[in-house]
Amino acid sequence: MAESGGPSLPSARPAHTPLLRAERFVWLTARVLEQRLFAHRFLKGGPDPVERALDAYRNEDGGYGHALEPDLRGPVSQPLHTARALHVLDAVGRCGGQRVERVCRYLTSVSTAEGALPAVCPSQRGYPVAPFVPVVDDPPSELLATGPVVGLLHRNEVWHAWLFRATDFCWQAVDTLKASDPYEIEAAVAFLDAAPDRARAEAAADRLGRLVRERRLAALAPDRLDTHPVAPGEHHFPHDFARTPDSLARAWFTDDEMARSLDFLAAEQQEDGGWPVRRRQWAPAPALEARAGVTIEALRTLRAYGRYVG
Repeated sequence: MAESGGPSLPSARPAHTPLLRAERFVWLTARVLEQRLFAHRFLKGGPDPVERALDAYRNEDGGYGHALEPDLRGPVSQPLHTARALHVLDAVGRCGGQRVERVCRYLTSVSTAEGALPAVCPSQRGYPVAPFVPVVDDPPSELLATGPVVGLLHRNEVWHAWLFRATDFCWQAVDTLKASDPYEIEAAVAFLDAAPDRARAEAAADRLGRLVRERRLAALAPDRLDTHPVAPGEHHFPHDFARTPDSLARAWFTDDEMARSLDFLAAEQQEDGGWPVRRRQWAPAPALEARAGVTIEALRTLRAYGRYVG
């Protein structure tokens, strides 16, 4: 018997649509969490099964571990795992209440002297981790880790003492950002899209948008990627910065540039129905586990822009 709030049956949907192909990929390869998240986003599945699957990654300290973020293996709680958990809770409308209160207590316990988050705490040492993720004894504050978390909490109108200093850190980091790392720009956008001071957020986003274009951090011609000066094997596109039409980053790109970016995203769906992981890969299991999340986000972006996915 199907679980209450489970997904609708696929038989009524047209065959061979991008969504149906992605659904097969998810059922075939994804973890239970991503299967239930896919069902919630696209098959009218309920939020409760998603929450129950997410609980498997929660630790007693209020944080999340157990390779929720696939590039960090092992059971220990880490800020990047917890950021992923908040993203899932936000997706199912459950980013609040006692669960998030516990998360904020965990965030407080692992924050740096600046009141912000490191990407990885020293407790990761001894467990497998991607070689490009440094594990140090005294990790610095990172906008990459802090910005998306602060943005999610503000968007869900969560108020906790931890947020005050973390928000101040994000503003300082954004104001001094030199736009050399596309991942940091994406984290800045995640913060700015929900920051309470909208006038300040719009001004900061305008400055970052100019830097992104000046430094060619977005690939505006997806058919000529070999001419784009980026790290080997990695490219960032307009849709990576502006994941929804209402993002402040949407103003950075013309309609034609965004259309080309979305065309490229739609065409990236692989023969097996999933989307590829465009960041560096270091082991088969993390790469496969990450693909389900990438696939869900690709479908979500295409749907947000009105692209038919099935």
